[in-house]
Amino acid sequence: MKKVYINEYGPRVSAAVYGFWRWTEEDLADSKKFKEIVLFTRELGIDTYDLSSSGGQLETQFGKLIESGAINQSELILSTKVGQREYSGAYGSGIYYDLSPQHITKSVEQSLSRLKRDKIDILILENFDFLSNFEQTASALLKLQRSGKISYIGVSNFNVFQQRLLSASLSQPIITNHLELNLLQSEALHDGRFDFIREQHSRALAFSPLADGRILLGEDAQAVKLRLALIEIGKKYEANVEQVAVAWLNKLGALPIIGSKEKRRIQNAATAHTFELTQEDWYFLYNATK
Repeated sequence: MKKVYINEYGPRVSAAVYGFWRWTEEDLADSKKFKEIVLFTRELGIDTYDLSSSGGQLETQFGKLIESGAINQSELILSTKVGQREYSGAYGSGIYYDLSPQHITKSVEQSLSRLKRDKIDILILENFDFLSNFEQTASALLKLQRSGKISYIGVSNFNVFQQRLLSASLSQPIITNHLELNLLQSEALHDGRFDFIREQHSRALAFSPLADGRILLGEDAQAVKLRLALIEIGKKYEANVEQVAVAWLNKLGALPIIGSKEKRRIQNAATAHTFELTQEDWYFLYNATK
């Protein structure tokens, strides 16, 4: 698989990323299946993995795989997220965000311990925390960088102004924004987020490249219309619906995050980089959802 730079400052990553957001606790408990899928993605040339520190089970499983020697950690680019927390009590339960220096530092230390690593390649701040002092947040991030515990900083679901707010206190660039982007959800192309990423000479990490399966299986009129267009374009490239949908993202310069647990679907998405849509075909698909 070809390699690309996620940002002009680095790092160099595989053209497709694998993520585990679809993996339940039960899935993660199946270490044999987990190992099988990770090794399969490595065979396809994927070396970049999107993890999360939330709960810790995913990082623990990945760390065990590294420790066993089944994969060579020196060949991997690992990103993990910090900031999402859970609350529960008499008033109910839910999710909140915490980008305080204390929480970020503690989360990084815990992630490193679980992953059996000395360094996190890309630390992603998961969603904007309205209550954070971003000068303090930036100071904690830079301290972690100077200590060698993280290499690069990214964000998830930040809008342009939120990303600028954090950037104003950082001496190091924010190298990516982790956001939802696909043919049925292209809001990031219109609200400035994607343009801002390009202005920073970076690439977006695009999760849900197949709209949570809606592109493949959706029965609503918009999904059906799009699928027919994908089939038509696919004939030209001898490609299937999944490959063409991911190739649409590749043409933008985005990095698709593959989330399927099925080998066939993983391979379809991972091989979309082997051809490039023409500008006419890209816009034909874009207009098919309108």
